[in-house]
Amino acid sequence: MSWWLAAVMGVVQGITEFLPISSSAHLRILPALVGQVDPGASFTAVIQIGTIFSVLIFFRQDLYNISLQTMSGIFNRSKRNTDFRMGISIILATIPIVILGLLGQDFIKNGARNLYLVAYVMLIFSFVMYLVDTFAKTNTDIADLSRSKIFLIGIAQSLALVPGFSRSGVTITAARFFGIDRSAAARFSFLLSVPAIVLSGTYEAIGISQNNPSGWGQTIFATIISFVVGYLSIAWLIKWLGSHSLKTFVFYRIALALVIIGLLNGGIISNL
Repeated sequence: MSWWLAAVMGVVQGITEFLPISSSAHLRILPALVGQVDPGASFTAVIQIGTIFSVLIFFRQDLYNISLQTMSGIFNRSKRNTDFRMGISIILATIPIVILGLLGQDFIKNGARNLYLVAYVMLIFSFVMYLVDTFAKTNTDIADLSRSKIFLIGIAQSLALVPGFSRSGVTITAARFFGIDRSAAARFSFLLSVPAIVLSGTYEAIGISQNNPSGWGQTIFATIISFVVGYLSIAWLIKWLGSHSLKTFVFYRIALALVIIGLLNGGIISNL
């Protein structure tokens, strides 16, 4: 991979990881638009670690309190507060993506990266996201959700293993479906991303440690850039969702999906 493309990929990852528009889809589409070969799911998983570091720093106090109270609450029932419940919720909602991620390795690295599939998934889920965000009631808090509902949000997160769904998109939409307001849903989505992306990124980094076709220098460079840009994206999105719906992102997803389908059908970009 050229250094300029690595830089652009890092910027795109940093911007799109926390927006409900699918970072993995953009990292699959971008090389095709510039005539480059798909760098693969492993490259995507590794540079996502950069954006997770931005989450760790941005929510450092929250994550510290959640981790501390979760450990304390496990051994002392009297200390089971809101942070404890959040920690348990994150653990519970992470289980599905870990299991399905391990079982679906071949599909994730091959079939799921078909650009037609990516475009149609992006298009179809846009309507789901719009309907849920528009008509869902805001009448509950994450801490009040049952374990079964938290687990269903985790199952929804697993859909993001297919580029086009968007990890933040499906988790925010699932939380909105259960009555969570947009800002709280986004915050939970960001916190939930930590174990899933750290585990997948570490797993893939180990897997390609001997042979990284994109080049380790370029991969690390893209990861650093994604960290910086990702930090700025978190603050912006939380503020945005406080007073805006997901409609803007829905229109963007639909437009991009239709453009990609048109470019594929016209033979302008390759599906390789």
